Amino acid sequence: MAMSLETPDKIRSLQRKLYCKAKAEPAFRFYVLYDKICREDILSHAYKLARANAGAPGVDGITFEQIDASGLEAWLAGLRDELVTKTYRPDPVRRVMIPKPGGGERPLGIPTIRDRVVQAAAKIVLEPIFEADFEDGAYGYRPAPQRGRCRQGSAPAYVPGLHRCC
Repeated sequence: MAMSLETPDKIRSLQRKLYCKAKAEPAFRFYVLYDKICREDILSHAYKLARANAGAPGVDGITFEQIDASGLEAWLAGLRDELVTKTYRPDPVRRVMIPKPGGGERPLGIPTIRDRVVQAAAKIVLEPIFEADFEDGAYGYRPAPQRGRCRQGSAPAYVPGLHRCC
């Protein structure tokens, strides 16, 4: 199943608007964002991002293959319905112990796929707002391609396709 991880134009446009509003008015508070997280296109893109990350199933044991086999559109519609009706509740996180390089183990939490999709959808909506607040030289919490810029002469922060308005 070939899926494009490129952010669709409609979502990129929303992100650009959120970024520009946050950058132009730093004191502005975004009170209505939940409806954006529930959008079908955002949930669909969030699923693609989560699927590309792969990973083990959570406590429910459901895999990406099972979701695809049973019908992705119906699965996303059910998740969207839970979000819209505000009946969505995150599942417990599956805890596994993974070995550390120097010996010993550390705990790792594995959320269910539905929780990963909701988390990715929230990130898609919230990231441009927080990105606008970062200082131009702060690279520690930005996506990987931008981290190298601090070594390339401290170029201003830039998210491709996001900063055209300011």
